[in-house]
Amino acid sequence: MQNFKVTGGKKLSGEITVNTSKNAAVALLAGSVLNSGVTTLLNVPDIEEVNRLIEILESIGMEVVRKGKKVTIKPIKLDVSKINKKSAMRTRSAILLIGALSRSQKSFTIPQAGGCRLGTRTVTPHAHALAQFGVQVKVREKDFQIKRGEPLKSPKRFALYESGDTVTENALFVAAQTEGITEIRFASANYMVQDVCFFLEKCGVKIEGIGTTTLRVHGVGEIKKDVTYSISEDPIEAMLLMSIAIVTKSKIIIRRCPFDFIELELTKLKAMGLGYEILKEYKARNRKTILVDIKFKSFNLKALAEKIEARPFPALNMDNLPFFAVIGAVAEGKTLIHDWPYENRAVYLKELSKFGVSVTLIDEHRVVIEGPTKFKSAEVSCPPALRPGAVLLVAMLRANGTSILRDIYMINRGYEDLAGRLQALGAKIEIIN
Repeated sequence: MQNFKVTGGKKLSGEITVNTSKNAAVALLAGSVLNSGVTTLLNVPDIEEVNRLIEILESIGMEVVRKGKKVTIKPIKLDVSKINKKSAMRTRSAILLIGALSRSQKSFTIPQAGGCRLGTRTVTPHAHALAQFGVQVKVREKDFQIKRGEPLKSPKRFALYESGDTVTENALFVAAQTEGITEIRFASANYMVQDVCFFLEKCGVKIEGIGTTTLRVHGVGEIKKDVTYSISEDPIEAMLLMSIAIVTKSKIIIRRCPFDFIELELTKLKAMGLGYEILKEYKARNRKTILVDIKFKSFNLKALAEKIEARPFPALNMDNLPFFAVIGAVAEGKTLIHDWPYENRAVYLKELSKFGVSVTLIDEHRVVIEGPTKFKSAEVSCPPALRPGAVLLVAMLRANGTSILRDIYMINRGYEDLAGRLQALGAKIEIIN
């Protein structure tokens, strides 16, 4: 078990670069299974969630060669019955194999997926979407049983049961392998879904409507093509770094921020009084995603009168919402955060009270933060959820004295070398056992 030890209360300085996306990386790793050719992914983050997906791919018969940030994947002999159950149970991303394997495997099972503990996370949307193509998903006590008809058939047009990222990706994987045009309505247009679309285009699948909630997928059936794709930057890591700058009042520069996916967050922060400057705008390595460099200037924040809540893109990102709790702690006034999708995440934010933050939990979805806060050091255990754990780390960086965050596996799932990168900005943070 690894822990963070932080001596906080220090202003940071310098520059830091946003890494590539966890959620896109795991989706593309899962998506590589549908390609009978060689898939090469560039700029793959070195994080625990990626490690779990690679373990899963290797266990079912994929050859995975990892050289630094470059990962090359090709199928040898698929045998899903040999799936690494321990790894699959530690990541919810394993559920993406359902769509990716739907053409090559007529019947298979995968373990019930794990990941962050955020309350009830139903598989119903996935089962509903895949059923449109003739793929049946049966939920059992410890696994999912998948069976399909012969062959896959396009439903021509259907609406997703709900607009979710992973369900949209699963639907895309199946549609890409189903001959004919499939129109997916009420799709997610989020950043990782766009990366999946760009990857599938490289595989020869034409997709209309990328970045919107209606996707028209020109399925090609079998996909066998050598492709190389560079993963785009992570807006959730950008939000973490922005939160650190704001809460510690540090005039740092954050480079390679995916602008389209943090623009509304920046708009809210500017309305609260944040002063920043966009230094540069340019394209990511995938030649699609718009990136910006941001310099932070002033930090006299006041709470917004309106509640802060998340919605599907292009609204405020679901995973960025928790960071407004610790940002609200340095703002003058009361900030109401409504985390409607998840039953537990607002509850985890109550842990901020151990750092001196005034936190009122209204119910399992709503929390009120009152600032400004006189932060104090504390020793806490990391919640079983990635973003709330990162929020506590931000509070530790502001609090005078030495704080401990125990069992940081959840943070390591999504952020690469966070301690080392923050040390380069002057933070006093180390990993201890």
